Amino acid sequence: MLSDKDIKDWLTTRSAGLGFAVCRVTSADLSQLDPLTQWLSDGHHASMDWMQDRQEQRAAPSVLWPEVRSVIMLGMNYGPGSDPMQSLAFPDRGTISVYARGRDYHEIIKGKLKQLAQHFAVKTKSAVKVFVDTAPVMEKPLAQAAGLGWQGKHTVLVSRELGNWLFLGAIFTTHEIAPDEPESDHCGSCTRCLSICPTNAFAAPYVLDSRRCISYLTIEHKGPIDRDLRPLMGNRIFGCDDCLAVCPWNKFAQEGSEAKLRAREDLNAPNLVDLLALDDAAFRNLFASSPVKRTGHVHFMRNVLIAAGNAAGTDHGVPLKHAVLAHLADPAPVVRGAAVWALGQLDPVMMRHERTRGLEHERDASVREEWEAVT
Repeated sequence: MLSDKDIKDWLTTRSAGLGFAVCRVTSADLSQLDPLTQWLSDGHHASMDWMQDRQEQRAAPSVLWPEVRSVIMLGMNYGPGSDPMQSLAFPDRGTISVYARGRDYHEIIKGKLKQLAQHFAVKTKSAVKVFVDTAPVMEKPLAQAAGLGWQGKHTVLVSRELGNWLFLGAIFTTHEIAPDEPESDHCGSCTRCLSICPTNAFAAPYVLDSRRCISYLTIEHKGPIDRDLRPLMGNRIFGCDDCLAVCPWNKFAQEGSEAKLRAREDLNAPNLVDLLALDDAAFRNLFASSPVKRTGHVHFMRNVLIAAGNAAGTDHGVPLKHAVLAHLADPAPVVRGAAVWALGQLDPVMMRHERTRGLEHERDASVREEWEAVT
């Protein structure tokens, strides 16, 4: 019979061969129901009702799968090869979160997890299930319990060896393995991640209010974005890395080694004018293998238009306003509304000329509000 040491040594070696940077084990007894319930009751999940629908399963692995005895947690490094905030200085360019500049990590990591889990199941004669971010599993608390790192004040997992650029995956198994030691919190008095947030999205250390988070707003949120938050978004068109990028523990981070996760050159700082020219088919083609496809063409255009509006007062305003102008007649109300706001930022005189005609033909209440807000 295999000892726990034999199994862990095998897991470490095999997972490293598949590209995982770290592999640890925790028990299936973890329960995060109380903090999750509090976070949900405070409304910090915004419109993500799926967080609430299966909260008991999400909070405890044994509720999701009663047969589970151990959880194997794995981390894959996706550290950027350059400063992830560099593109923020170029208002005519879009900033896409580091994790979304390469291939969709769900597909890559799930495939590798399945390989590891299948071999593990044969080796231990156990049943297994694999999870990557799409099931009701609390990966970050499980990863901390397994010793991969700790949840920082920005709520993202931080590793003393790898910084906070880690994709997490889990293998649930009916085979019982002695758990590894959990990791303790090493944030200390540092508040860099909280201070840098453009929209002040942290209700408190370790508490993220999704309603103000740019990652939520540009990916999950499906309606118009609050006018007060739009100027704070800058040129961030999909996600936000500010709180991750400033973490001091990144001094130990290394560039990710998985080639498929490395940033595509055309997604490092794409031109906003080019993005505004994308129709639905071109959007799907450009982002076919990217996590960006998740937001859909309509809401991606909303994000790009807000970024364009935030380029007001720069040398790039003229070409951008002509690209924005075409979207005043977009079929989607959320795009039309964002275009009204963007053009109002870029060229108030032109917007006043368009205002009467826009109000005359507009039937959607939210877009009429945008027109009426134009001065």
